[in-house]
Amino acid sequence: MSKKFLTDVIQNASDMTGAAAGRLAADIIAAIKAEIIETGRFSLPDFGSFTVRETPKRTALNPRTGEKVAVKAGATVRFKASPSLKVAAFAGAKKNKRKAAKSKAA
Repeated sequence: MSKKFLTDVIQNASDMTGAAAGRLAADIIAAIKAEIIETGRFSLPDFGSFTVRETPKRTALNPRTGEKVAVKAGATVRFKASPSLKVAAFAGAKKNKRKAAKSKAA
């Protein structure tokens, strides 16, 4: 999903201009970021949740040289899909698989 996609959906669903829909999309993204920063979590029912997880300090290997490299501790945002999104995604994947098999056979 991109900001342009979100802008297009907002514009098509309402009587907003493209510029106004773009500002609204930017405001929505900013609000989601602010919530994740403030609470470490953001969830949308029937879609999923974003959570912040800390990554520990570790050592890794440089694949080119095989040398050990220290990696700093940090944080990452993880997404967990809701059960209804998983069901919908699975149904969509099955449908696409059938379409591909049908077009391949033709």
